[in-house]
Amino acid sequence: MKPNSNRQRIPFNRPFMRGQEIQNIYEAIERGQLAGDGIFTERCNSLISELSGSGHSLLTHSCTAALEMAAILCDLKEGDEVIMPSFTFVSTANAVVLRGAVPVFVDIDEVTLNICPAGVRRAITAKTKAVFVVHYAGFVADVDALIEICSEFGLYLVEDAAQAFGSSKGGRPAGSFGDLAAFSFHETKNVISGEGGALCINNEDMYERAEIIRQKGTNRKAFLSGQVDKYTWVDLGSSFLPGELVAAFLYGQLQHHEEIRSERMAIFDFYQHALADLENLEKVKLIKNQSNRLSNGHLFYLLMNSDTDRQLFIQYMESYGIACPFHYVPLHSSPAGRALARTASDMKVTDDVSSRLVRLPLHSALLEENQLSVIVEKVWDFFRMTERTSIKI
Repeated sequence: MKPNSNRQRIPFNRPFMRGQEIQNIYEAIERGQLAGDGIFTERCNSLISELSGSGHSLLTHSCTAALEMAAILCDLKEGDEVIMPSFTFVSTANAVVLRGAVPVFVDIDEVTLNICPAGVRRAITAKTKAVFVVHYAGFVADVDALIEICSEFGLYLVEDAAQAFGSSKGGRPAGSFGDLAAFSFHETKNVISGEGGALCINNEDMYERAEIIRQKGTNRKAFLSGQVDKYTWVDLGSSFLPGELVAAFLYGQLQHHEEIRSERMAIFDFYQHALADLENLEKVKLIKNQSNRLSNGHLFYLLMNSDTDRQLFIQYMESYGIACPFHYVPLHSSPAGRALARTASDMKVTDDVSSRLVRLPLHSALLEENQLSVIVEKVWDFFRMTERTSIKI
């Protein structure tokens, strides 16, 4: 049977509104301030700090901006090295490279897909300045081991928590473990503002400078609070602040963060239950819930048995209008990664996982439109089809 070309498309992600986003935007306009650091920026900063368990939070125009601020605050310079996974988005490495430092890639754990602490320890040299840990798929990495390592060697720990807003480990929220943490509110994330991010500061010594860096390197905050009679350029910085309309939209989302997380976890759990037998039949491996780690349901992935199977699967699902993308091309194998970074370990797990991982759609509209059963049916149909046609899986 050929796919129906008129079938409604099921996108991988769909932006949404949940609360008072539009009303907040109207209010911001009526207040007469569209530039950043208005009342909605303040409300977002306060609520993000509360939800992430961090000392301070500063809204940024993206997670990329937050990571770039983190690199400045770690005082990275030419010749410094920062250890990180290669299985991550390019912003993690770019923030380091822009300061003249060198990303040092180590492999990931084959179960969690998060950075391997033992690999971090082996990668440390006299040039190492910091560790950037990525909480992949909304599961907090083994931060306890990383905190111990960073403390032992006097290194900064930065959480790239782009995917982990609302996640926790041992009851502690993502964003509360490192000296600094970066969140994303991009439209592909759980809580969204189109573009947007936040830098959380747990190292109190960094907070005052973070405010200056975010305000283009000026002491504008001190000026606005009456501490100086005029503001001027005092440090490195850039325009990292988002407009007030972005903050107004985001605040409407943040107020419903737990409802959003619950819905995504319901989809995550549905996939796990409905596809469990595929794993029992050794057709795929599924993402797992992890002990002592509370997920935010950011994504659900399958690990196919080969890259060929993955490509066939993506094509099959696309023929039915279901978007199922792969994820990162490892940074260590990219042209810029080879030129600007180095690897400090065997990247066997990273190379293997990146060649077989595929993601299923995950957004609240799947519940509203009852599309989950359609997706699961087509996943199963793919494996039934491949068996009938003797395609090796």
